[in-house]
Amino acid sequence: MIVQKQYRFYAAHRNEELDDKCRNLHGHRYGLKCFFEVERTGNLTTLFGDFDALVEPLLKNEYDHGMIIHRGDSLYETLCMHTARTGESLRLKVLEFPSTVENLCFQLFSEITSLGLRLNRLELRETDTSVIEYTRDDWIEDDRRFSSTTDVGTVSTKNA
Repeated sequence: MIVQKQYRFYAAHRNEELDDKCRNLHGHRYGLKCFFEVERTGNLTTLFGDFDALVEPLLKNEYDHGMIIHRGDSLYETLCMHTARTGESLRLKVLEFPSTVENLCFQLFSEITSLGLRLNRLELRETDTSVIEYTRDDWIEDDRRFSSTTDVGTVSTKNA
């Protein structure tokens, strides 16, 4: 059985690898749809609030009204120097890879799965007209790809 839950968060990012408008710092109102696999054990499969109790704090504390940034982005070093010099606190979600929507799907899938939830897939809406559907198979393939190129601290797919 699949249980679907929807979440939203606001975050800034940029794609330093592109040579277009997305190279500039900009923000999105992300829409996240999670499709959880659950087993029916009786009349009540699960409480929707059980998912919220795990996913909402992750999104609120790690992503919402923050900046998603690649550790290798030169802007990251600049922001670190700024916070050290001024003492200002910035919410930075640091990734070990560029902050593309595809890579963000991988990161979210990994983090949500590490909460003990079994995701079938997720959909991440970056704009009103642009959505990525990211499946468990995509996650397993990306985990292999990222694990072979760099240590990104991913979740093992043995729970898949």
